[in-house]
Amino acid sequence: MLVGADANAQEAEPRLYSNAPVGMNFLVAGYVYSQGKLAFDPNLAVADANFGSSTGLLAYQRSFDFAGKSAKFDVTVPASSFSAQGFVDGQPREREISGLGDPRFRVSVNLLGAPALSVKEFASYKQDLIVGVSLQVFAPVGQYDDSKLLNLGSNRWSFKPELGLSKAWGPWTFEIAPSVTFFTDNRDFFVGNTFSQAPIYAVQGHILYNFQSGIWMALDGLYFAGGRTALNGVKSDNEQANSRVGATLALPIDRYNSLKLSASTGVTTRTGSQFSAVGVAWQYRWGEGY
Repeated sequence: MLVGADANAQEAEPRLYSNAPVGMNFLVAGYVYSQGKLAFDPNLAVADANFGSSTGLLAYQRSFDFAGKSAKFDVTVPASSFSAQGFVDGQPREREISGLGDPRFRVSVNLLGAPALSVKEFASYKQDLIVGVSLQVFAPVGQYDDSKLLNLGSNRWSFKPELGLSKAWGPWTFEIAPSVTFFTDNRDFFVGNTFSQAPIYAVQGHILYNFQSGIWMALDGLYFAGGRTALNGVKSDNEQANSRVGATLALPIDRYNSLKLSASTGVTTRTGSQFSAVGVAWQYRWGEGY
């Protein structure tokens, strides 16, 4: 099953490597609705599977000083209501589940162009070129039932190192971030089977425009490949080579609150799940001296 893997690989986040004053805290509450087609390992007799999903997200982020460079730590916890319909061995089946998904933990450090600054120092900061790195970890603690093919949790760890580059030209910002996602095996997949997956290689890009009012908008693109799966060591012919596009709009409400709207859809899909999604997120920020 590629549901969890695709969800991890098909994320495109603008401004991930932007600078922020040291000691800032960000609390984010969001909602995402997505629908589309599910992909399963070809060794499983599943066909014509479609899904709809409503996901609530709660996240916390904090910026800090790492050897004179700006850095951030964040944690995101999802909770979803998920329904799917399809055919298993030619028979119609339906699955509805609600609960917690796998939480995500991430540390990012800007190595160049984004020094650690206080709120007062940050007021005169102007971005040029930023180069950063991050490591994202998905922990297998979400809801999981080994007697079912579809679950909110993946019952395996995944690790996503990424390199990010962000270049500002006047009100425009151009970003590119290549990454690779590694997966451990799920050794309790569908009644005792072992499910494994090769790494997924991805690159995301963003073109942003920043208005003087504080509003910013972005066009987002993502390409990812790899992720060939195996069931009990038998490899499947399902290596991915897929692309997605999307857009993001951020609207400041006041000094502490902002709203972000996003939408994305699949453009090309060789194999793997394909879906469209829309989301909204509210952000509250605070910190010493802010």
